[in-house]
Amino acid sequence: MFADRIPKWAVVSKKPILRQKVASDTASLLDLLVRHRERLSPLQPDTTETRLLQFLVERRREVVDEKTAQSNRLTDCLKLYFPQILRWFDDVASPLVGALLERWPSLQDLRRAHPGTLSKFFHEQNCRGEERIHERIAAIYQAVPATQDEAVLEAGAMTARGLVAVLAILRDNIAKLDRRIAQLVADHPEAALFDSLPGAGAALIPRLIVAFGTRRERYESAYQMRCYSGIAPVKVASGKTQTIRFRRACPKFLRQTFHEFALHSLQKSEWARAYYQLQRDRHKSHHAAVRALAYKWIRIIFRCWKDGKPYDEATYLQSQRRRSATLGATVASATAAGWKKVAGFNKSSAIPS
Repeated sequence: MFADRIPKWAVVSKKPILRQKVASDTASLLDLLVRHRERLSPLQPDTTETRLLQFLVERRREVVDEKTAQSNRLTDCLKLYFPQILRWFDDVASPLVGALLERWPSLQDLRRAHPGTLSKFFHEQNCRGEERIHERIAAIYQAVPATQDEAVLEAGAMTARGLVAVLAILRDNIAKLDRRIAQLVADHPEAALFDSLPGAGAALIPRLIVAFGTRRERYESAYQMRCYSGIAPVKVASGKTQTIRFRRACPKFLRQTFHEFALHSLQKSEWARAYYQLQRDRHKSHHAAVRALAYKWIRIIFRCWKDGKPYDEATYLQSQRRRSATLGATVASATAAGWKKVAGFNKSSAIPS
């Protein structure tokens, strides 16, 4: 009945599309819709709280990237007429630098301020290190201006003040997003599960929650998640030639989530550090080794998610040894060492405490 409503200009050849020499994406999608509708499943959206969390964490990433871009623009501006700021302060996007530039937008203005005024200003900005304050004040009066060109100074000061105002708005927006995200995570039923993962902090827990969601029937296997997220590579075969390529057609934010989590897990999980080192010993690049670790983590998280059980590293290692898995051999070959007992737990003897 549906096929009867398709206009004549949209009807494809009666021959199977796969047998045609050239099959466009549109024709393939139309063939799937008309002849293989049983392979399509209806969209089942996740809960309102989970979808809201997804929108917020994605928006937060966009705002953070914008803050980084504006911070880089401010750095370029200061290099032109006020480069001393970059030596005196570690973060030009901080509220301290913003307040200083708003009050004294150039070195000439800053040097005209009284030392007591500068000291009071730093204290008002929560700078408590007296020695550090005195060093900065001394450096201010000893600094030599980068230029005396009035045109450069006025244009630079106006540009810097504008960028400082933009950064203040972005910082405020990020703080509001963080507070709302924290509220949603605190009330989310999956929060405890993802909080148990080593290396998952306040920024990654909500991103992992939205990566898997609450609809456990959405994915039938961990491999589906690996492919969808872009962590699984793509095998390209032609004749006797086979190559493994980076998967580019994927949700970039989702792939970044698993990549960053795998990277952070290196600080909290001993087997993850050993597995990463094994990939490096096999001459893989840093990012390729992190993706390989993420590939392994997805299977572990997927099983915890399906079963609704928090992750426990000791239980995982015991399960691997009980099944005679290759983890022990992998760690030994990667570090040329075995396992030792530390505070009642098994630990690789080549991994520092």
